[in-house]
Amino acid sequence: MVIHLISGPRNISTALMYSFARRPDTKVLDEPFYGFYLQHTGLKHPGRDEIIKTMEADPAGIFKLIAQSGQEKEHVFVKNMGHHLQGFDFGQIKEYRNVFLIREPGQMLISYAKVRESPTLDDIGLKHQQEIYTWLEHEGCQPLVLDGDDIRKNPKSVLSRLCHTLDIPFTEAMLTWPAGARAEDGIWAKYWYNNVHQSTGFVPPTENITEVPDHLFEVYESALPYYKILKEKAITA
Repeated sequence: MVIHLISGPRNISTALMYSFARRPDTKVLDEPFYGFYLQHTGLKHPGRDEIIKTMEADPAGIFKLIAQSGQEKEHVFVKNMGHHLQGFDFGQIKEYRNVFLIREPGQMLISYAKVRESPTLDDIGLKHQQEIYTWLEHEGCQPLVLDGDDIRKNPKSVLSRLCHTLDIPFTEAMLTWPAGARAEDGIWAKYWYNNVHQSTGFVPPTENITEVPDHLFEVYESALPYYKILKEKAITA
């Protein structure tokens, strides 16, 4: 089975990848469409040239890589960003178990802006996530939704429910991992993964919620309706 995580940035997607990597039956892949996305959009992300140079650029080749990974272990966990799914026919994801990972957009924007100062609605991907979710539903699929803060508040309960829905056994090993990098990390880890490399498990969300700065507020207001639609679908503790 391919467990396809369709996340937004600055959520706990890497931590969730580390969690599934602790399963002996699961191989993980880190954002395999990132190189194609950067080529397609022309965006100037940190490490852009190195990412493009070292990654498979053909979507057909990426889908083949995912399929080949499924021959190594029983399951493949693909960590993906929702906004990376553009510029090509991604209809093949209908064959996967699709899991959407969302985060309250104000906090996502504040975190994202620490690396790229002025993120746009496209950068955080919530609109695209909601559109893909609706398309999958119309295609007769049964996509799932997780809110990163719900996992952080009660990881055992939410992950147990997720595993039950995916029809795979939950294991306590999914709750912790060794500090530091993993071999599966994308080469962009040095720009984005500092916090997760210092972690050994899911960290509870902070009670100090920072207000959305004025320069991010327009994007925040645009993103909020898409978040609310998906939030209603989320698996909770």
